[in-house]
Amino acid sequence: MKKILVISGTLTGLTLSLLVQLHAQQPAAKDIKTTREIKVISSAGARALADACTAWAEQNKQVVAMAILDWGGNLIESHAMEGAPANAIDTALLKAKSALRWRRPTSETNKMVRSGENLAPTFMHDFPQPGALPIVVNGQVIGAMGVSGADGEKCAQAAIDAVFHGQAASSARQSGAN
Repeated sequence: MKKILVISGTLTGLTLSLLVQLHAQQPAAKDIKTTREIKVISSAGARALADACTAWAEQNKQVVAMAILDWGGNLIESHAMEGAPANAIDTALLKAKSALRWRRPTSETNKMVRSGENLAPTFMHDFPQPGALPIVVNGQVIGAMGVSGADGEKCAQAAIDAVFHGQAASSARQSGAN
């Protein structure tokens, strides 16, 4: 009986010692970062993106529709130029959601799907068709812009450049593709 008590006491002591050591190794509650700051596209910023994209399309004699999302996928702004097809805003929205989810231009996602490298976008109900870019500020994806019709990614890139004055990037610019 004494042996069982000694063994039981030893195991209890070792367990408590181990728990104390594990607790000491964990960061103190004050060292844990419980929140983070995120940038959000304002409605004025989204409207400016739509206006800049429209100006680029008019200059290039193209008709487009666009959708701008914030970092959480919420629609902030949408616009269809006169003469855009009835489904153009829906298509732009689907493209923007895909660019946001995959954090890359939809043209890159399209290439991955077409080559068979990654088929996940198809069964996740994404729309990996060229025409949308994520918007990246200080390495953080703050939203996405989808454009339906004509040269969608060129239009989106022109708008991002015009509105953010070089302070924002997209995966397309970072990889050298436009």
